[in-house]
This record gives sequence, C-alpha cells and structure tokens, in this order.
Amino acid sequence: MKKIMVKTQDLKKYYETGNQRVKALDGVDFQVLEREFVSIIGKSGSGKSTLLHMIGGLDRPTGGSVTVDGIRLEELNPEQLALFRRRKVGFVFQQYNLIPDLNIYDNIIFPLELDGTKADEEFIQELLNILYIADKQEMFPSMLSGGEQQRAAIIRALAAKPAVILADEPTGNLDTAASRDVIGLLKVLSRQYQQTLIVITHDTDIAQMADRIVRIEDGKIKKGSDLYVGE
Repeated sequence: MKKIMVKTQDLKKYYETGNQRVKALDGVDFQVLEREFVSIIGKSGSGKSTLLHMIGGLDRPTGGSVTVDGIRLEELNPEQLALFRRRKVGFVFQQYNLIPDLNIYDNIIFPLELDGTKADEEFIQELLNILYIADKQEMFPSMLSGGEQQRAAIIRALAAKPAVILADEPTGNLDTAASRDVIGLLKVLSRQYQQTLIVITHDTDIAQMADRIVRIEDGKIKKGSDLYVGE
C-alpha cells in the first residue's frame, strides 16, 4: 500500500487587508499518495497557489497542519524549514527564476552548492540528455528559448532528488505544444524517479494529464471535485 506523502488537515491561511479578512485557505483537508500526480485547478485567487506554498514550506499557515513525508512543517524552526525545502521539495514556477549571470549547468547545481551537497554529475547529465538541453548547459539563460529555460528549471528542481515536486503554473509562459511537452516530461520523470508530483494550473487540458484532479474555490476544496482522471 502506498503511504501518504502529503497531508493537510483543517489548513487555514488568513490575511488582513485593511478592515477585511481574506480567507485564502479556509479549512483544507487534502492528501496525496507517494508517486501520485495530482493537478489542482481553480480560478485566480482561489487559493491554489497558497496551498502549494504551504505544502512547500514557503509560508506559515494561520491554523491547521501540513505533513510532508512524515514531517510536520509547523514544528520546524526557520532553519529546519529551509533544510526541508532544499532537501525534500523541488519547486518549478511559472517564472523560471534562473540566475542570468550563471550558465545553465551552474544554475542547476546552485541550490546544491548552497546546501553544501555534492552534485550527482551522472544524474544531472542524464536529465540534461532526457530533456534535450545537454548541448545548452554552457549557455546563459538569455540564450535559450522559454521552453528550454523551463526544462533547465525542471532539472534544477530534480537535481537534489526530492521526494515531492511542486509546480505552480509551470506552463504559463509557454505555447500549447511546449506546455504539453513540459507537463509530459514532469510526469515521465516523476514516475521514473518515484516522486510525488503536484501541479497547479488553470488549464483543464494540462490538468487532464494528471492521475487525479482537485478543484479549489474560495479557499476550499470543492465538494465532489476530487476525481481520478477517466472517472
């Protein structure tokens, strides 16, 4: 039986804006099994990115709990949370966030160097070959297309061999063909390396590539929306 890799319980995130309280997340119960690919869909402002940030330890909840690979994030201090992010989670964002003054290879290994971890050269070269940018690794980000930069960002996310990959609108800057390629690659790689994959998207065609689709509305998981693709 697969274990639960990600679990939130009664997760809340509230913001105060003037005299108004915004409930970005309002009691979210959510779980993902190991090696599962789940897409979370919803309109802008629905809370889907906030949920991803909570799972990745990028923000603290107002209430409730987040557990990733058996680690309760609310029990971690800032230093422990930073280690958790570097070692347990790989992030892929809509903005590629590549450092312009570093070549592609150095961009990929930069987070590992921050963590004092030795890069697995063979593994990284394997990923560069799989994603067809091995011949681009000495180039700077500005010399690559958007799709190539996103592939580099995916390799950077995978380089530390994290248990969970979190992708927030990873195809937002790409055309339709490139978008499907990127999600297809994420899906193949997460299966190959036995990782859990959670993708935030507003694109229903992209969402259909997942094992399971969850819809979030007004900070809550929409009742009856948690469906396995094909049901």
